Amino acid sequence: MYQQQKGRPSSGNGHFENWGDNSAMADNSQQTDTSTDVDTDDKNQLHGVQHGALVVVDSMEQAKERTGDQKTLRRLAQNREAARKSRLRKKAYVQQLENSRLRLSQLEQELQRARQQGIFIANGLPGDHGHSVAGNGALTFDLEYAHWLEEHQRLIHDMRSAVNCHMGDNELRILVDSVMTHYDEIFRLKSIAAKTDVFHMLSGMWQTPTERCFMWLGGFRSSELLKILGNHLEPLTDQQLMGICNLQQSSQQAEDALSQGMEALQQSLVETLSSANHCPTGSGNVADYMGQMAIAMGKLATLENFLYQADLLRQQTLQQLHRILTTRQAARALLVISDYFSRLRALSSLWQARPRD
Repeated sequence: MYQQQKGRPSSGNGHFENWGDNSAMADNSQQTDTSTDVDTDDKNQLHGVQHGALVVVDSMEQAKERTGDQKTLRRLAQNREAARKSRLRKKAYVQQLENSRLRLSQLEQELQRARQQGIFIANGLPGDHGHSVAGNGALTFDLEYAHWLEEHQRLIHDMRSAVNCHMGDNELRILVDSVMTHYDEIFRLKSIAAKTDVFHMLSGMWQTPTERCFMWLGGFRSSELLKILGNHLEPLTDQQLMGICNLQQSSQQAEDALSQGMEALQQSLVETLSSANHCPTGSGNVADYMGQMAIAMGKLATLENFLYQADLLRQQTLQQLHRILTTRQAARALLVISDYFSRLRALSSLWQARPRD
């Protein structure tokens, strides 16, 4: 049998080979079935993972959308707030421009009147160039006064803020001293301007028409100013009341003396210019009146002294008032004085801008 089988190797080998193939096929079939099951599970797991990823992506997108909505709302709110602030700034800027325009128009009118007066004086006597210097001096003072007024308003604003926020007396005293020093500066400028054009200073062409209505010898009456302050400085001690009362009386007496001196000067000028003793011929020639003019010129020279005495009285009144009052009372007094003159200027602007039929 062994030999027979050995004699038929191809048949035996074929049987064994077929069996081996069948075994391989069986193994392949099992592997195929197993791999198919594995692929199905992997697909299911992959689908689950993909579905979970989609859910996460959707949640992230929704969160991003909500975050984007919040950012949009916040940005819109910020834009509305920025627009509101921009409108307020624009409104304040327009108001500032309007105030500046009114102030510039007022200053131009004052300068125009000063120029007209300067030109009139310059052309009054042919060949007399000294009078043109007087006109230029008036214009120079007008510009200096405009700068002084701007600085004064800034100082008053700072002091008002200090009073409203209850700043300490030491800091407030510095502001009060600054305002007082600033008043000294305007008196110094007026003294210099009076040497070139005393009539310009006495007429008050550098102030508004309403201020000129209440003017006395180129400025304010100290006694009237003390009356205005009386109702704004309470409570005052008996010593302070006595000091202010005495100051008001002394100011009134000095004002009366200067007023009487000005009236006497005017009467003397009238008598000098109307006298016929110096011109018996009555020809009307200016050369015949030069003697009278020389006398009148000598009398007019005292006008500068009257203006100086009046400004000195105003300056000393403010200084004495400062010594009588406490630091906080002095600050309130300076605020009241500034507000009074500001209202006079505002009244003048309203009067000039009134409708005319």
